[in-house]
Amino acid sequence: MKRIKLFLTTTFLLLTFLAKSQTTTFTIVMSPADSLREAGDLKGAIEEFRKIYNSDPKNDNNIYNFACALAVTKQNDSCFKYLYKAIELDTATNALTDPDFIPVKDDKRWNEFEDKLISMLNIKFKNPYKNIDYAKKLWRMQAKDQAYYGEIKIAEKKTGMNSTVVRALWTLKHIYNDENQKQLENLIEEKGWPKISEVGGRAAGAAFLIIQHSDNEKQKKYLPTIEKLCNEKEASWQSYALMYDRIQTSDNKPQKYGSQVTFNDKTKKYELFPLLDETKVDEWRKEIGMQPLAEYVSRWEIKFEPKKK
Repeated sequence: MKRIKLFLTTTFLLLTFLAKSQTTTFTIVMSPADSLREAGDLKGAIEEFRKIYNSDPKNDNNIYNFACALAVTKQNDSCFKYLYKAIELDTATNALTDPDFIPVKDDKRWNEFEDKLISMLNIKFKNPYKNIDYAKKLWRMQAKDQAYYGEIKIAEKKTGMNSTVVRALWTLKHIYNDENQKQLENLIEEKGWPKISEVGGRAAGAAFLIIQHSDNEKQKKYLPTIEKLCNEKEASWQSYALMYDRIQTSDNKPQKYGSQVTFNDKTKKYELFPLLDETKVDEWRKEIGMQPLAEYVSRWEIKFEPKKK
């Protein structure tokens, strides 16, 4: 969905790095429809989305979320109707990578919609996609990478974090991840690591997400490639920092940028993995456009006070 997703995924971690360094207080206001969707009541959410649409037919955020809910419930005709309305009001790549639309991608109309949106994006952003075929594959893979996090969140609330339902959903997630990793490695072998100038930032970021969710060996294999492309301005330094820290923590070594947190089952609180140097972490973060660590970890209710040099 287009609204902010507070899922503890790499996507969420990556998006936080795009925030400005200044301290800002955000208030997230959810509509009744979004609240029902968050609770897993799709029927109720759809009714509320429809009410909002009838009273405010130009509310692009509501229309997009309406289309998402319709897609998940396989109401394909209505989904495409409102999806086209949404992109006319706000031409963006969201729908191309949104896991909510996985259920309708086997409908022949999806390819028509995808081509229409890409055409609109090329006009709006002056042809940002040099390799559309590669970008399409990466967009679809990102949708699979992000699939079922919402369902897992709902299941955790209703059945507990370690329930059989939650474990089953995670098993499905791992199957998706394995499929993505195999497909991506084949694509990289054939076409090379995707560059921002060729497939756009979101598609290039999809490759990072997929490897970030793979094993330690694959992460180490591609980290030098990502670093090289960062120096060429063809990849994101924030992506590099995330993967570097993930590798470090997987090897039981301190992280450099402070991007990795963990959940303590005993205290029921999130904690920051050990840092390489608390006195330099904010300096390193600033160098690559990341916000101060105290701001970053506050969303997990973690308090961080950097030590002075």
